[in-house]
Amino acid sequence: MIDRDEVLHVARLARLALEEDQRELSAVLDHIAKIGELDLADVPPTSHVVELTGRLRPDEPWPSFPREVVLAQAPAVSEDGFLVPSPQA
Repeated sequence: MIDRDEVLHVARLARLALEEDQRELSAVLDHIAKIGELDLADVPPTSHVVELTGRLRPDEPWPSFPREVVLAQAPAVSEDGFLVPSPQA
C-alpha cells in the first residue's frame, strides 16, 4: 500500500486534483503491484486483451479522387485548396 505523500506526489506530477479519500487509488495500485508479481516471461506483449482478427483492411494504395472533383464540392476554394475561415482571436 502506498502512503498519502506518494499519492499526492504522483497526483501533483500528473496535475490531478484528488480528494482526501485515496483508498480507491490505493486499491488500484495494489492490484497493479499484484500483477507485477506474476511471471509473464512467456506472455507476448499485446495491444488488446483479446485477439482481434480481420478488423483492418490491407494497407494498399489506390488512386485518390481528382482534385477538380473534390474542390467542386467544397463550399469555398482558394487557389488549389479548401478555403477555411481564419480562427477568431
